[in-house]
Amino acid sequence: MNSRLKVELLGPDQWQRLREIRLNSLIDSPDAFGGTFEAESKMGQEEWEVKFTTLDFLIVSTDQSDIAMMSVEVLNGDHGATCWIGGCWSDPRYRGQGALRALFNFLDENADLKNWKRQGLGVWADNEDAIAAYKSIGFNEAGERQPSQRQPGRFYIHMVRDSVVK
Repeated sequence: MNSRLKVELLGPDQWQRLREIRLNSLIDSPDAFGGTFEAESKMGQEEWEVKFTTLDFLIVSTDQSDIAMMSVEVLNGDHGATCWIGGCWSDPRYRGQGALRALFNFLDENADLKNWKRQGLGVWADNEDAIAAYKSIGFNEAGERQPSQRQPGRFYIHMVRDSVVK
């Protein structure tokens, strides 16, 4: 892992950082997420701050630039998950430099404190790069392909991973 990578758990007062990287992710990978750039770019400060009431947001930065993000929701989820990962994205210029691994190392380090012990996520069934990346850090496919309600004609799969408690 790149030693210059820093993972932070954002607070509501950092909503502008979240907004910027989230909008960048929607521009770069519009088909990867449930949200859209058009809708989220119109959201104001209060709407962004409200997101922090149900989700934790992690950001990876290097050299003063935010390069990767994810959200984490604590819940009793499918396949025994204690938390659900969403909005996972990294800037294409920094892919392959350890940002995804850094995010999940942070989850592992805080698994007991935050109840991030069994992580679940959904990924588009045709996103082979993402599936391979998740498998490389310990995720396994769980259950059958599911049809998307938000994007008819597309399918997603669930993946789960047990935290490697540090």
